[in-house]
Order: sequence, then C-alpha cells, then structure tokens
Amino acid sequence: MKEVQHKIHWKTKLHDIIYEADTKEGKLFDIILIIAILFSILFVMLESVESIDNKYHGFLNIAEWIITILFTIEYITRVITIKKPLSYIFSFYGIIDFLSTIPMYLSLIFVGTQALIALRALRLLRVFRILKLTRYLGASVNLMLALRSSRIKIAVFLFSIFVITIILGTIMYLIEGPENGFTSIPYSMYWAIVTLTTVGYGDISPNTPLGQFIASVVMVLGYGIIAIPTGIVTSEMAKQDDVIHTNTQCCSNCSYGKHLDNAKYCQKCGEKLNHE
Repeated sequence: MKEVQHKIHWKTKLHDIIYEADTKEGKLFDIILIIAILFSILFVMLESVESIDNKYHGFLNIAEWIITILFTIEYITRVITIKKPLSYIFSFYGIIDFLSTIPMYLSLIFVGTQALIALRALRLLRVFRILKLTRYLGASVNLMLALRSSRIKIAVFLFSIFVITIILGTIMYLIEGPENGFTSIPYSMYWAIVTLTTVGYGDISPNTPLGQFIASVVMVLGYGIIAIPTGIVTSEMAKQDDVIHTNTQCCSNCSYGKHLDNAKYCQKCGEKLNHE
C-alpha cells in the first residue's frame, strides 16, 4: 500500500513540475526548456550555413544530441505522468514535440547518400521546437484566444478581399489587356493582391490613364485594408481583460489546462486537481 502511495506521489509531483508553472520547480523547468529550445533553433540555423557546419559539425552534432535527449526525457515524462497518455500524444503540442525530436533518431536508422539528402530536409522539422515556446509564454494564451474569438470576422474579411481581387482583376484585364501585361484574369488578380497589400513588385503595372487611376485608388484602399484585421484582433484582446482568468493547473487525467483559479476538479473530466 505504501509503495502504491509513494508511486502516486512521485507521479503527481513530477506532473506538477512538468505541466504547471505556478510552482518554483515548474518555473525553473520552463526556463530550462525555453533556453534549450532557443539553443536548438540556433544550432539548426548554424547547421544550414555550409562553412560553419563544415568547421563545427562535430560540436553541433553533439550539442543537438544533448538537446534531443533532453526533449526525449521531457516527452516520455509527459506521457507517463498523465492517466490518459493518448490525450497528450495526439494533442497539438504532443505532435510538435514528437516531430521536433524524432529526426535525430531517424539519422541512426537511415544511411546512404540518397537517404541522407532526404534526412537533411526532414531534420529541419526540429525548427518546430520554436512552437513549443507558446506553451511557456502566458501572453500567447491571450493572443490565441483573441484569434480564435475573431476567426469568423477574419474569415469574412478574407472572403471580402478575395471578392475584391476578382473584381479588380477582371476590370484591369478588360482595361489594360494582354498588350500591357495583363494576360489573364488570374494574373490580373495577382497584380490586385500585390497592389492591395502595398508590396508593389513592379513586374506588372498599368499603362493606360484609367488603369493608373484605378491603381491609385487600390493603393490608398490597401492601407485601410491592412489595418482592419489588426483592429479586429486588438478589439478581441481588449475583451480578454473582462474574461474570468484561469491558471496553469493541468489535469493529470486528460491534460486539460484551462481551469479557474479556485477550481478543485477538472471541468472537462472531473478529476481532482490539487492532490494532497
């Protein structure tokens, strides 16, 4: 009986360190992982520079193995400290953790010139580790909530832009024509998108007075269009101040992590949160 209680206590304590950031140990764990992620991304970028890779390949390889082992331990402990491992394995962060860790181990399995060429591209999946940072940055939660709340408005906005580009592309195709570079409606739509976003590559431009007038209107319109999604998201982020705040408590049963500050039970599966 004591052995069972000791095992439960061990898993519970480890779960609190890994999944929660309110404790001193949890904050230290998150800081170590953030540093490891940043170094890992730095090593991936340096490895892509041929001159640096040729000179420091051994060091970069050893450093990457150390980081990979660290993330492997993290991945395994995240799996074993929850009662429903599949809820983590098939979650967004679970998949990201797996994709960013597996390439180094695949390098031990696949050998040969052709395999190494494909493996080099696959190892770039390690850059997915930077997505893990959002797990440890509290402000990112508010941003994700704001984006989720405004997704319908943004979708309607993008659809409206799509309609506008079709109309503008058709009009410019009729006005300018193939002789001025507007060879088709899709290519004219490309011009409309480039102009609306104020990018202005210059590879295609109107030559007729009417076409240039329309282009001027589209350029001015572009400045207002760029500001719209920013205003939508900013408005939703301002609303987050009125939302009931949650903490970093993570359910040891289902991995749900958006609980109220005083919650004692998981609002998703009913598991007790604060184990004594």
